[in-house]
Amino acid sequence: MSSVSSMSSSPTMLYGGKAGRRVTVRDISAAKERGERWPMVTAYDAMTARVFDEAGIPVMLVGDSAAMVVYGYDSTLPVSVDDLIPLTAAVVRGSSRAMVVADLPFGSYQSSPQQALESAARFMKEAGAHAVKLEGGRRVLPQVEALVSAGIPVMGHLGLTPQSVNVFGGYRVQGRGQSGDELMADAKALEHAGAFAVVLECVPADLADRVTAALSVPTIGIGAGPACDAQVLVWQDLMGLTPHPAKFVKKYFDLATEMNHAVRAFADEVVSGAFPTPEHTYR
Repeated sequence: MSSVSSMSSSPTMLYGGKAGRRVTVRDISAAKERGERWPMVTAYDAMTARVFDEAGIPVMLVGDSAAMVVYGYDSTLPVSVDDLIPLTAAVVRGSSRAMVVADLPFGSYQSSPQQALESAARFMKEAGAHAVKLEGGRRVLPQVEALVSAGIPVMGHLGLTPQSVNVFGGYRVQGRGQSGDELMADAKALEHAGAFAVVLECVPADLADRVTAALSVPTIGIGAGPACDAQVLVWQDLMGLTPHPAKFVKKYFDLATEMNHAVRAFADEVVSGAFPTPEHTYR
């Protein structure tokens, strides 16, 4: 086989691959088969999406975390489909390669498969999303099956499911002890129903390891240890904008301090008259 044909048949790495087309569910599955780990980050606007897309991030999640980081609420519960559709559309427009996954917010899918299909269809038709994410295990299997049957890729979400925070009594680790068996059963059920990936949030690392090994679809960890096939963080957390991030967050940059310095420098130059200079003035 020639070197040219060998190169053309080799798999494209999920993270950092070329932007010839959008990442698809088949690409996600192939990465699991070859043991490739990959990153996912949240995004809520076109300019940020462009930066992450150019960095090679293969999957971006328009999370219901927008309720807190965009709209200023204390939890994910208040945000609506109408709130998230414009954000999702912006992320799709700002990117060219990444798969864009839209969160189905609280109250938009729980009541019935029909409600789930109507909500998901809006994200696909009005925002151009490539997949949707919903929370829960066996209790939402009818919804997952209905969406997959309609041609809508579904990402599951188990463990600490923020939309159920009032049931959990706060943001607590899930899956310890016997409840770990329940989570495993939920994960297998989601895979059987057609979910192409499963987020595991705030679960013990050994449980996440066992779930990852048991599933043929990838797991995406957030506070679930290093064994998951992928890892996801809210971008404001990893960039240091969140005042009190969770234990599982690693801060990769102190953007809050840098922004503070920049806006203070601008303000000081305005007050002193140093800005605008002739360089920044039309004639």
